[in-house]
Amino acid sequence: MLEIIKAIFYGIVEGITEWLPISSTGHLILLESLIPFQSAQGGAGVSEDFFGMFDVVIQLGAIMAVVVLFWNQIWPFALTRQERKKTGGTGVWAYLKKDIWILWFKILVSCIPAAVIGVLFDDVFNALFYNPTSVAIALIVFGVAFILIENWNRGRKYKVTSLSEITYQTALLIGAFQLIAAVFPGTSRSGATIVGALLIGVSRTVAAEYTFFLAIPVMFGASLLKVVKFGFDFTTMELTLLIVGVVVSFVVSLFVLKFLMGYIKKHDFKVFGWYRILLGIVVLFYFSVLA
Repeated sequence: MLEIIKAIFYGIVEGITEWLPISSTGHLILLESLIPFQSAQGGAGVSEDFFGMFDVVIQLGAIMAVVVLFWNQIWPFALTRQERKKTGGTGVWAYLKKDIWILWFKILVSCIPAAVIGVLFDDVFNALFYNPTSVAIALIVFGVAFILIENWNRGRKYKVTSLSEITYQTALLIGAFQLIAAVFPGTSRSGATIVGALLIGVSRTVAAEYTFFLAIPVMFGASLLKVVKFGFDFTTMELTLLIVGVVVSFVVSLFVLKFLMGYIKKHDFKVFGWYRILLGIVVLFYFSVLA
């Protein structure tokens, strides 16, 4: 029961931090040091490799929250008669929502840089940078970036104010910024893509929505990669903890996504920048002095 309670905490933290640009990795590393899962020694607990897979796969719950909340914006098939009338197509083309298919092609373009580098060098980057010091530095650096970019953006007119205005070139540039998060844990995938989008003139609302949609193939792919590397030989406890973490992160994400979309319509991202800097300092202090 104690391990299940821990999994609930992990799911809550994942559900909150995955979508706010404050790094779910940084929070989960800190949480792991404070309330680690019980070791599998003695026939109980979880294996040593379990957490490296767990903190990625519980993101599936957060992804399902995006699918549920934005279903009408991401489902590319017109199945009802009313929807088919809107497509303007005939025959089989009447069943395809052209604008959404184009959006998905752009999302796939954004996925290319991180997908290629992630598959080839995932283990290398984890070995080099998946540690508290690297995560803390990434937290602070991108926290400063948020503040500087928001100050620079003040009073400027956005070039892109709707998802349909995102070009394939813009999609590739956003994907390049996402690559930074793939290399440096603690950068925050959502933080990197939002910062990149803001820099090239995308509005906050569009940058956030595009980041949510981009997360769907990225996180499904990352989760599949981690599960394959871990293997499918879960113990009963490991499978239970994984299911609990996924379900909790899904429920929490539903509320966080609604909050964030309302928040960014009236506020900028600087508060998240200051929070990242503070968290980075806490992580550095904790692992340098207290741990």
